[in-house]
Amino acid sequence: MSKRYTAEFKRDAVALALSSEKTVTEVARDLGVSPEGLRGWVKQAKVDRGEGPAGALTTAEREELVRLRRKVREQEAT
Repeated sequence: MSKRYTAEFKRDAVALALSSEKTVTEVARDLGVSPEGLRGWVKQAKVDRGEGPAGALTTAEREELVRLRRKVREQEAT
């Protein structure tokens, strides 16, 4: 089971990864997280700032999509 991290922890980890002269792998090891996870957080942070690829969903858009899909499932169940 994967560990859940707070939004604040992720934000701080991304800031450290982007400002550090260390590699993402080194920063991840220092923080005790997986390098793949940290890379994903960095990628998503860039999307949220408008620096990602065209069509990529921001965190807010992803959350809205999850909420709407849940609502549709609930309505289909009734």
